[in-house]
Amino acid sequence: MSTIPGTTPLPLRGFDAVVVGGGPRAVAVVARLAARHPRTDRPVRVAVVDRVEVGAGATWRTDQSPLLLNNTYSAHTTIHADDSTPMDGPVVPGPDLLRWASESEVPADRPAWAAREVAELRPWSYPSRRIQGVYYNEQLAAAGATGRVELTPVVGTAVDLVASGDAGRTVVLEDGRRLDAPVVVLAQGMVQARRSPRVRSLVSAAEAHGLVYVEPGMPAERDWDRVPGGETVLVAGLGANFFDVVALLTEGRGGRFEPAGDPLYPARLRYVRSGDEPHLVAGSRRGLPYRAKAAYPDGFPPRYEPRLATRQWFAQVASETGQDFRTAVWPQLAREFAWAHLSSLLEHRPGTVVPGLGAEELLARLRGAGADGVDAVVAAAVTDPRHRLSTRRLDRPGPAGPLTEEAWRAWVAAYVDEELDTIHSPLTSARNAVNRAMAALRGQVQRLVAAGALDGASVARDVAGWFTPTGLALASGPPPHRTAQVLALIDAGVLELLGEGSSVEFEDGVFVGRSASVRREPVRARAFVETRMSKGVVTGTDDPLLGALLGSGRAGLHVWPSADGSRSSSGTLDVTRSGFRLLDADGVADERVVVLGIPAEGVQPGSSIGAIPGVPSPLLAGADLAAAAVMDHLGADDVSGTGVTAGRV
Repeated sequence: MSTIPGTTPLPLRGFDAVVVGGGPRAVAVVARLAARHPRTDRPVRVAVVDRVEVGAGATWRTDQSPLLLNNTYSAHTTIHADDSTPMDGPVVPGPDLLRWASESEVPADRPAWAAREVAELRPWSYPSRRIQGVYYNEQLAAAGATGRVELTPVVGTAVDLVASGDAGRTVVLEDGRRLDAPVVVLAQGMVQARRSPRVRSLVSAAEAHGLVYVEPGMPAERDWDRVPGGETVLVAGLGANFFDVVALLTEGRGGRFEPAGDPLYPARLRYVRSGDEPHLVAGSRRGLPYRAKAAYPDGFPPRYEPRLATRQWFAQVASETGQDFRTAVWPQLAREFAWAHLSSLLEHRPGTVVPGLGAEELLARLRGAGADGVDAVVAAAVTDPRHRLSTRRLDRPGPAGPLTEEAWRAWVAAYVDEELDTIHSPLTSARNAVNRAMAALRGQVQRLVAAGALDGASVARDVAGWFTPTGLALASGPPPHRTAQVLALIDAGVLELLGEGSSVEFEDGVFVGRSASVRREPVRARAFVETRMSKGVVTGTDDPLLGALLGSGRAGLHVWPSADGSRSSSGTLDVTRSGFRLLDADGVADERVVVLGIPAEGVQPGSSIGAIPGVPSPLLAGADLAAAAVMDHLGADDVSGTGVTAGRV
């Protein structure tokens, strides 16, 4: 992609830093180096390594389909730190995605397709991942153009990291090349998993029987032409990747969506078949896709202000250690979700609430209810069973079953209408109020984890086990038009939902799908697609460098301690809290290796979230800290008089 000013040719030796991983964290580190280093006569020499594309990385690669979208607003993307982010380095302004799109000077090597996508960007639109990759690429190039950083982009796979004398580290590439530097920054981002025994067995079965199996992973790295059109295809997984896969197999094959002209649900679309799309039968443990994001009249959702699980309440909880999430935190969250639901009904659909019940009375009833009594408060307050709420099933509001196939189909039809209402009329939707409450509260829970306020066993069992997945299902949905498209496919019969508790197995030469909650004949198919992704955990990762470090004990796993002496693994690397230095299996820090982002998120909560202008960013704070570590190791001769000091978050 972009020609990066200040780049140097091989040989790959004598760097001041090597950054492994070439996506937004790497771009941010280089931008922070340019901000921290005031000299151009001796630029900081940096190698950035990525197996796919330096500048964009795997997630934002610029050769992927335009149908693969970001699930956050255009206005919520930047790679430059501002005054909101806590850091020691200077603030050096740079364009966010929208300002970049409005710049008149266009690099000569910008892809031709980018002009159209740039012109379509609006603050409330959802950009394609590839146009965001172009933005990252050009910000990396801009850092090189300052003359303060000399960049060497390296496309390759890092397989090991070893000591190089007394004062350096060497990154070893798969092809034998070696990159030497005093400091190495690991910024691999969303690392994927090795094939599990189950996946290996399904791959073997498909090969032996002439079937099609698309295994879990990033959608941009799978061959979707293998999936047959015109026949049933089983799909497992209804999360973020699911929406990408469905788009590629329908709109990507010539199908199109048009307004359905439904006066009751204006967001409803009609799908016009191309004939090349498959018939998709999709399921998951939850049984439903991620809940819809909404299209707001002013573009952006209003801020949700908690009445019960307030910041003051969270601060009080954070003052103690080793608490159980189910007893110390969840009851208040359940009350808040119930309040979000009831307050929306009170304001926008007052006829659904028992006459005479007001806000203060409902708040008082909720405050007095235990976790098991919250649902009863809601049930007693509404006039129609359809407006009840199960706080234990926020991500799966349907009946638990077992259901007949006909009853399930009828419920799904009503669910489609409810989701369309949420998309089109979000400010009057009780379901959307609950989703916004989850978006406001889940980050607070992660801060409790980081502060040590929760017992480790409870974190593993409850927070990681069910609360975080529920938060993703409610608050991390796709763009609203993408949900409307999925709902149109259900209307058209192109997509069927298999039901809660779904499973797919290989049996008698084919793939067979079942639901634990819907009484129906098993669905048999020659093709099976899994839309799961590993979410960045390093246990069992296919990243060879991380695997080598963990396998040799040069890296250790972060754990959550419990009062009984047990320790639960977070599935992420252990690093120091003050500087994110890599800790080995014995807890000894390597001062020359900094780990940023998702592979070490157990110690860096929020670092998986992209940087938003004007919002404190763990991603950018970590990048500044890594840049400070590089400058600190340059040596007295190189930084004399620059005033550079080690940063902290």
